[in-house]
Parts: sequence; C-alpha cells; structure tokens
Amino acid sequence: MKLLEVNNLKKIYHDKDGEILALDDVSFSLDKGEFIAIVGPSGCGKSTILSILSSLEKSSNGNIKFNKPNTLVGYMLQNDALFDNRTILQNTLLGLEITKNLNEETKTKAINLLKMYGLEDFMYKYPKNLSGGMRQRVALIRTLAINPDILLLDEPFSALDYQTRLAVSDDVFKIIKKEKKSAIMVTHDLSEAISMADRIIVLSKRPGKIKNIYNIELKGKSTPIENRKLEGFGKYYDLIWKDLDIHV
Repeated sequence: MKLLEVNNLKKIYHDKDGEILALDDVSFSLDKGEFIAIVGPSGCGKSTILSILSSLEKSSNGNIKFNKPNTLVGYMLQNDALFDNRTILQNTLLGLEITKNLNEETKTKAINLLKMYGLEDFMYKYPKNLSGGMRQRVALIRTLAINPDILLLDEPFSALDYQTRLAVSDDVFKIIKKEKKSAIMVTHDLSEAISMADRIIVLSKRPGKIKNIYNIELKGKSTPIENRKLEGFGKYYDLIWKDLDIHV
C-alpha cells in the first residue's frame, strides 16, 4: 500500500533579488512500512521536502496525496528540542498536549514506550541528566507517542559524535521497525542512508531534482551497524557518491 504519493513537487522562494527555484519536478512514493532516505548536496532542498510534507511550508506547485484518511505525520528535527524545565516524561507528552490528545490511555502508552526502550529510570529526571544519544531516543519516543503514520527524520544524528551516532542510528532503526512505522530520513551521511534505508532518493544540486532512486538490496540485511559489513554496501556507496558529483 502506498501511504504517500508526491508528484511534480516544486518550491520557489522569493527574496529581494527575485525568485529562487529550490525544488523542481520531484516525484516519489512511500509504501507502508518502508524506510526512505533522501541525500544530495547541501542546499538542494532535502529538508524543504520534509517541511512541505509536514505542512510547515507550502509547495509552489505539484500534488501530495496521503492515501490513508487523516494521515498523521510526525517530524523529528535535527536538534532534540527537549525543554530543560520539563522532565523526560513531560517532554515525551508534549506532542500529545499540543494535539489535545493527552489522556490516561495515551499517557500510559507513552510511559510504556519509555520503559520498553530503556528510559524508565529517567522519566522524572531532566534532559541535562541524559547523554546526547539518550536525548535523541527521547525525541523519537515523543514523536512516536502521537502514533504517526509517517515519520520524518531531518538529520536526526548530526549532532552526535561518530560512535554515538552509530549506536543511536541502530537504536532508532530498531524502534521504527518494531513499531512498524514508515519513515523518510534526510541525511548527508551516505553510509547511514545505505545501512538504514530500503530506498535512497538522490537529489541534484539546486534546484533539487531527482537524479536517481536506488533500491537497496543487500543480502542478509539486519541492523544498520551490521549492514555496513555486507557485500554490496561499497558498490552502492560508490554509485551514489558519483551521482552526488561533489567537487571540493
């Protein structure tokens, strides 16, 4: 089942110097349970796609179709955006409060998510008591607490050091798969994209157009850390790197 269909998406920004074409003729779909990664050069419009899908921005042209009635979209930002004056539980419940869906049932589910993913002992502590990786896990659980149909992840591990980034990407991937969520992730890290995604969309430099879409078919796929060791991983890396055509 296709949860999402994007057709001929275009985004134009206006400033004092005129028009800036950010995205042009972008079309793709997202299946139920699928994990898509979007990669491309800096400034090509990757995050703009997520902003449009989450209704934070409007498209200039094109069509976005959600095929499930009342599709709920959850957005996990680059920064964990936890409030220092709220406990971990209070931070987790924030999305439910904003959407006016906080009740005993949804609160219990949020608490169970914290327990299930190793944060039970930190529920009544504050963000300053958590490591960067644990904060990102809280940010994901806060997004999952609203029970979204589609998760949007915007460079979710970019603020972490390399070792923590690997561990947290593994955690996040396992949680998303266990909760049977569909996801679209923007990342600059090709290894991250290849190790986590079912499909990778490669955008050109601005204006962002789809240059290629890769089905990642690695034999014996499991977790992101293990997937990096599989035969064929390097082949996908080389192909996508050439598509990016980055000159320094």
